[in-house]
Amino acid sequence: MTAETSARPAIRQGIPAAIWALGFVSMLMDISSEMIHALLPVYMVTVLGTSALTVGIIEGIAEATASITKVFSGALSDWLGKRKFLAAFGYGLAAFTKPIFPLASSIEWLIAARFIDRVGKGIRGAPRDALVADIAPPHLRGASFGLRQSLDTIGAFLGPLIAIGLMWLTADHFQAVFWIAVIPAFLSVGLILVAVKEPERPKEQRRVRMPLHRDELRRLGATYWWVVAVAAIFTLARFSEAFLILRAQSIGLPLALIPIVLVIMSLAYSLSAYPIGALSDRVNRLTVLAIGLVLLFLADLVLAFATDIVWVGIGVVLWGLHMGFTQGLLATMIAETAPAELCGTAFGMFNLMTGVALLVASVVAGALWDMTGPQSTFLAGAAFTVLTLAGLFVIRGRLRERANA
Repeated sequence: MTAETSARPAIRQGIPAAIWALGFVSMLMDISSEMIHALLPVYMVTVLGTSALTVGIIEGIAEATASITKVFSGALSDWLGKRKFLAAFGYGLAAFTKPIFPLASSIEWLIAARFIDRVGKGIRGAPRDALVADIAPPHLRGASFGLRQSLDTIGAFLGPLIAIGLMWLTADHFQAVFWIAVIPAFLSVGLILVAVKEPERPKEQRRVRMPLHRDELRRLGATYWWVVAVAAIFTLARFSEAFLILRAQSIGLPLALIPIVLVIMSLAYSLSAYPIGALSDRVNRLTVLAIGLVLLFLADLVLAFATDIVWVGIGVVLWGLHMGFTQGLLATMIAETAPAELCGTAFGMFNLMTGVALLVASVVAGALWDMTGPQSTFLAGAAFTVLTLAGLFVIRGRLRERANA
């Protein structure tokens, strides 16, 4: 056995049990959410008769709502010095809104359900990420974020897969699938209440009275804000995954098999997130992030010029790999560049900026799709990916200055 292979079990053993528990909490909620979201764009377009632009607006508003909420929940967790309560409340709110989806009879009800569900996501997001940062040992921070992201994405893989099987068993009965999706959501809430233990706040840690005051935001530092800026530009390149589903439909994938798109993407994402996170603890994180951006650029090109379902599948795999190479790393970089007492606020602001960018990206993607077709949508994503790569050089210089200070 080589030194490298013997180090891998040690890394896994060093990750605290609470990180594993948070990963499984995320996994169960993602199974529930993705069972619904894998079918929702097609349900809106084929059953309710909405346009691709409407899908883009709804998806963008939903994710932007979650991101705005994260700012306040993250700041509140810093002020309280407690993360678990807010995270559990967010998961609970999402669980209690899941029954609205099968009961909805119009697009207005679906918008309301999506909105409330994303509020729950927003409430839990920043406190949960800050909780991971609080629990994770510094030398295993990348591996810890990667593990939670990997387990989360296994849920995103299983959810659409279960949806495919249920659509086949129920002869394309959307509401029946939506009802079954309620079950894992409530299991997720029970698990976080029972299995996740929050560490005590260090006594020497500075108390934050007004986390969103400009003086506190200034304490986050220039390097943190550069990471946020690059992440926001990057988000413009990776609009909602709903457009991957619509791209597969435009090629002619049968309705019952539509969720396979998210299955393939999430499988590539989940298989890469943990090993890439662990790798980033040993090598330069920006180099790994740059590889992820190259993968996104290739995914956009493949999806723009795809002529059959095989090429769409290749593009979806590349899209999933880029997520595994980037999402955990961005979270890790936020945790490393922000002060510990402002970690919740840091994740909140990070999610706000990327959420606004996702809203813009999804609306633009939908408009381009309706006006000129899917090719221009994915080519625009490729252009923003190139801009993000340029921004990485600025961050690299900032980090070097910080290391030499």
